[in-house]
Amino acid sequence: MYGTEEMMPVIEFKNFTYKYRTQAKPTLKNINLTIHKGEKVLVIGSSGSGKSTLAKCINALIPSSFPGKIEGSLTVCGLHPAEEGIFNMSKHVGTVLQDTDGQFIGLTVAEDIAFALENDTVPIAEMHDRVYEAAQTVNVHTLLQSVPGALSGGQKQRVSLAGILVDNVEIFLFDEPLANLDPAAGKKIISLIDEINRTQHKTIVIIEHRLEDVLYRDVDRIIVMENGEIAADMEPSELLCTDLLSKKGIREPLYISALKYAGCTIKSEDKPEHIETMNIAPYRGNLLAWFKKRENLSHTQSDKTALELKNVSFRYEENAPLTVQDVCFAIKKGEMVSIVGTNGAGKSTIASLICGFNIQSEGLILLNGQDITGMSIKERGEKIGFVLQNQNQMISKSIIFDEVALGLAVRKMPKAEIKDRVEKVLKICGMYPYRNWPVSAVSFGQKKRITIASILVMNPEILILDEPTAGQDYAHYTEIMEFLRSLNRELGITIIMITHDMHLMLEYTDRAIVISDGQVLADGKSTDILTDEAITKRASLKRTSLYDLAVKCGIEEPSELADRFIQYERQNKANGGQH
Repeated sequence: MYGTEEMMPVIEFKNFTYKYRTQAKPTLKNINLTIHKGEKVLVIGSSGSGKSTLAKCINALIPSSFPGKIEGSLTVCGLHPAEEGIFNMSKHVGTVLQDTDGQFIGLTVAEDIAFALENDTVPIAEMHDRVYEAAQTVNVHTLLQSVPGALSGGQKQRVSLAGILVDNVEIFLFDEPLANLDPAAGKKIISLIDEINRTQHKTIVIIEHRLEDVLYRDVDRIIVMENGEIAADMEPSELLCTDLLSKKGIREPLYISALKYAGCTIKSEDKPEHIETMNIAPYRGNLLAWFKKRENLSHTQSDKTALELKNVSFRYEENAPLTVQDVCFAIKKGEMVSIVGTNGAGKSTIASLICGFNIQSEGLILLNGQDITGMSIKERGEKIGFVLQNQNQMISKSIIFDEVALGLAVRKMPKAEIKDRVEKVLKICGMYPYRNWPVSAVSFGQKKRITIASILVMNPEILILDEPTAGQDYAHYTEIMEFLRSLNRELGITIIMITHDMHLMLEYTDRAIVISDGQVLADGKSTDILTDEAITKRASLKRTSLYDLAVKCGIEEPSELADRFIQYERQNKANGGQH
């Protein structure tokens, strides 16, 4: 499979154990792992499994920035990262962080890409050529004079990628590259990573929760981590035939789950890693029998309207083009609805208009039938809670308990009641053990849960969440979403989710509103939308793999398979079953 050069190990862990100085027990335990030159490897596992710690060892952030005790050995490109330090290892390992905002240094895209070359005192003429070449490779060459912070999520990822391409490193390390991207941008990034791997023979290590999205392009191996150890190291075709992923709390590709629910025993020779190329013939009978047995249950909802937008338009500056144009939709009391669409389509702007952060140029916004144009942000905040996509913009206290309690404290609520409500919501969001920790000490995904908790504690009538599950593993994703569903069902809270996660849209919201270029492109059943090729293409969504499975099995209405699959999963969860 590999030539002599490709068989060279570029990353080699031998009996490697690492314990953070601040922790009582090791985070990584007895790791034995070899990655060869030119391989593309996916590392998956639940939060806290050790994935990010493994990455920090490879790029020398451990022990340079995170001191601790190392046992065993690690070599990267023949060097020992612990001895070389971050600067020397950056010549061999390029890292693209999950939170790209934390990685930008330059005032323009060109300056940011050039940063490594400036450090190496590369001549100006050569620097210009190399920056342009790297920018062209990732298709940001037209953005070189733009401000990095003003770019979309997908563009930011590309700029970060250009910043390591320009330095000609041997290893590309990606920490959750898809966390904040819409499905179409995610596919482009995965395609781009694949192209760099194939054409430049770079070694690629991807850490990501979204397994099915990464498998849009081939990977050589999948490393499954659990409790700081390697639980599996297998080719995708072999791993998908086992029940290891569901046992380890990792979401399988939807078409694989559907086949397993139908009682199929999947075989690696049928190439299960891609629905497009998988041999479905041996499984068709089982799936059709399962499909016919499942009833399609109808869903009842309230006839009272909680929120309505009537011909709402908005522009940020006078005479500027409209960002949102003639938007109309109504959301019933107690509904759970997704708002979906490409990065920059206007989804977050619509949320800001509902909350009063901006005021619409035209049209009406009605809450319980009343025009709220004259209501202040604070007055709207009593009824409508908003969890921002960027959690760093919401956090103002240093300790987690204080952050979640802030809204209640401002309203002069008794301390005993504050304590009770904060502890309750922290338990549900999985953050109770960390209640006295500094916010700065927890992960990206944990910060997201803190911000959700700080809004949930206010008991709003309507809850708007901008990317509530970004960066979450499947266990925490399920925990948060099941909690939101319980709020929705038991307390009747209306929930609106702005999301790029197509499974979240399918699994938790029966209805989706699709925004494209500031307008409503579609408003209907989630399963219908994600099985409509024209809508998914225009709005940068990802057609569900259940559609492809249905077509391959000859099901006349592909959306029916998606409907029955989602209902089966919901019943399974309601009965305490495992995904």
